[in-house]
Amino acid sequence: MNYTLLGKKIGMTQVYDEQNALVPVTVIEAGPCPVVQVKTVESDGYNAVQIGFGKRKDRRTTKALAGHFTKASVGNLQNLREVRCEQPVEQQPGDVLTVSGFNPGEMVDIIGETKGRGFQGVVKRFGFAGGNASHGSMSHRRGGSYGMSQDPGHTFKNKKMPGHMGNVRRTVQNLLVVRVLEDKNIILVKGSVPGANGSNVVVRSSVKRKRSA
Repeated sequence: MNYTLLGKKIGMTQVYDEQNALVPVTVIEAGPCPVVQVKTVESDGYNAVQIGFGKRKDRRTTKALAGHFTKASVGNLQNLREVRCEQPVEQQPGDVLTVSGFNPGEMVDIIGETKGRGFQGVVKRFGFAGGNASHGSMSHRRGGSYGMSQDPGHTFKNKKMPGHMGNVRRTVQNLLVVRVLEDKNIILVKGSVPGANGSNVVVRSSVKRKRSA
């Protein structure tokens, strides 16, 4: 399977590479991720591995989840995610995945949720230019006419209009791994990652492989 870890975005900083060039990086705390469950074609109809990340308080853990964790001999975990695999996996419940599975120079994909922006107009949401800023136009930041005539008599789907912005799932592909700090469960990737500091992310080996640069 593509090596996958659950983690948390810490923030951004900058480091020097081997050529003494300053590189902007995002700091991600990835793992350790215990294996909670392994699914196979014979038992479940497909191959997958369920991993967890973070600690959950006992009083916030349901009896069903507590039994699920006990069966795998792992502690109560905050986040769970199932990763599908084409081939049967080698891991067993109780095994722990760490950042040692990533190496500097390889490419990774990172999945996260963008920052929520609330209800926004078309200028901020879609980059509309807006109307005239003078002479009493009264349409400085409006989107213009949305409606239709008698035919077809309704507004088409996907019309760019004011509405909720942000807080959606996004995947950034082919980010370069700059450093891996195994003792701190930290991975540094070149570039920005969606989401606010402290938000949950998924780090996986790149699906659409691209040469490192």
